Formats: sequence, structure tokens, C-alpha cells
Amino acid sequence: MSADPPKAKLITPPMIVTVLLLASTPLWLKQAGLYQYLALEIMIWMLFALGHNLLLGYAGLPSFGHGAYFGIGAYALGLLQLRGGAGLLLALLGATLVAAAFGALVAAFISHRRGIYYALLTIAFGQLFWFVAGKWHSLTGGEDGLLNIKRSVLSLPGIHIDLRSNEALFYFALVVFALVLVGLWRLVHSPFGRVLRAVKQNEMRASFVGHNVWLYKWLAFVISAGIAGLAGGLFALAQQSAYPNVMSLQNSGFVVMMVLIGGGLVSFWGPVIGALFFILARDLLGAYTETWLLWYGMLFIAMVLFQPDGVAGAWQHWRGKLAAVRRGAQAKVVTSTATKVA
Repeated sequence: MSADPPKAKLITPPMIVTVLLLASTPLWLKQAGLYQYLALEIMIWMLFALGHNLLLGYAGLPSFGHGAYFGIGAYALGLLQLRGGAGLLLALLGATLVAAAFGALVAAFISHRRGIYYALLTIAFGQLFWFVAGKWHSLTGGEDGLLNIKRSVLSLPGIHIDLRSNEALFYFALVVFALVLVGLWRLVHSPFGRVLRAVKQNEMRASFVGHNVWLYKWLAFVISAGIAGLAGGLFALAQQSAYPNVMSLQNSGFVVMMVLIGGGLVSFWGPVIGALFFILARDLLGAYTETWLLWYGMLFIAMVLFQPDGVAGAWQHWRGKLAAVRRGAQAKVVTSTATKVA
């Protein structure tokens, strides 16, 4: 009888380093010639990419219409605030739940599919939601979007924090990001996460050993859509508006590129690396040329061709080679010592 795999730590050194680096951005970002809103946007996209990677990286389910749930979260927060009078936390919770509900509906239709059929259905549903958002003027404002979304005061027992500044909203979003980061880490290292990896490797085999593959695929999609909605709600707060373009196929493609170029297929931290890389490339390359996306696309093609495991995969490969060299050097020392003794 094989022993159970060791449980993953709740808090890990990479988590601490990531959160501390993000928390320190107000101290050095201006000196680097950047601005605080950029750090806020990067963190929101990191959150979105981490949620998407639960599907793509761990379950092997290619969702190319995930921007729809990001946008649904943005619209839900705006509508709850503007028409429902909801406070900050209630509006964010509503954005998460509404996006998860739409994700549950879509997943119910597509979870029996796999491969290219699954991917095409995610695109179709994503485009459907994008079209509705652009045409339903009485609800979404159409192409003009929802405006005047407020960065309201965070009210807790005995605490009232004004989130109107980018820095204040950044630290609030950082707390949300850290909580989701820990939750996702535990999820992917739980029995649920191990079943998702089994589904990714071979759906039929996972089904034969007794797992309800449809249910696990459905749950993964719902959780991922909920996290996308949470990120979308934070994005609506950051921009103080919600527009149909956040639901577009282009935005859905961006998050896929983040996951792949960062190495989400081989590492939990791939989406974090990919989101950072993408947003910085957009701003830094965009400062020199309007065709920044062309150059980024060429870099993405090169990465897929020559380093398909992304930045995280390249790092793991380099560490593996370094460890092999060290083991070889230690073996030579042991052999040399044994020869001298003999």
C-alpha cells in the first residue's frame, strides 16, 4: 500500500516573496519611471491568469473565451453598485458569484466535450456574452459601457478605509490576491487538484478508476470563472468603468498567452510570471512602437517553438542541469576519495 503524498505547505517562500515584492512597489515604482496603477493592473491580471491556469494548466481544458467571465464580473460589480446600492465587499462577492453562475451554466453544456470541440465551444459562448454586452444598452450601456463606478469606502467593524487612491486600492487588491493565491495553492495540491491532473493526462483512465470526470471538469470551470469574475470586479474598480472590450476574444487570448509564456503548463507560478511579462512588455514596448503586439507575438511564437514550457519551464530545466552537474561533481569526489583509501 503506497503512502499518501505529503501535504503542501499553506504558506511557501515563493508566496511570501511574491506578496512582499508587490507590497513594496509604492516604495520604488516611481523611481523606476513607472506608476502605481501599473502594479495594480499587473496584480489583477495575475489573479485572472492564476484562475485560468486551473483549467488550462491543471485540467488541460483550453478555454479561449474566458474574458467573458472577467467582463461579467466587471459588469456585475458596476450594476450591483450603481443600481443595487451594494457596498464594496458585497459587490465584489456578487461579481464573483455571478461570473461563477454563468460559468456553471456554460460548463454544463461543454463539460462532456474535450479537445478542439471544448475550445471552440468556449469561444462561441464567450463571443455570445460579448455580443450581448455590446447590444443590451438598457443594462450594460452598450458600447459606451458602465461609467461612474465608484471606489467606495471599505467599511469593517471599527474600520473605514478610503480606496479612492490607486495606492489604497492596490493594497486592498493585494489582500484579495494573497487570499486567492493561498486558496488556489491548497486547491491544486489537494485530492481535487490531483484528480484534475489525472483528467488532464487521460480522461478515460480517470473515469475508469471511479472519478466523475464531468463533475470535476464542471467544478474546475466554475471556480476558474468565479476567480475571473473577481479579477474583473477589481478591474472595474481600478478603471471606474466596465466596457464590452474586456469580454472580447482578444482579451481572452491575452490571458492564454500569459499562462503559456509564463509556463503555467508546468508550474503554479507560470501565470504570475506571464502576467508580469505581458503587461511590462505592453507598456515598455508600447512606449517605443505602436506595433508592440506584433513583436510580442513574434516572441510568443519563438517561445512556443523553442521553449514550450515557458519561462518557468526554462528555469526548472536550468535548475535540473545545475543539480545534475553538482551530483556529478560530488560523485567524482566520492570516487576519488574511495580510490585513495583503497
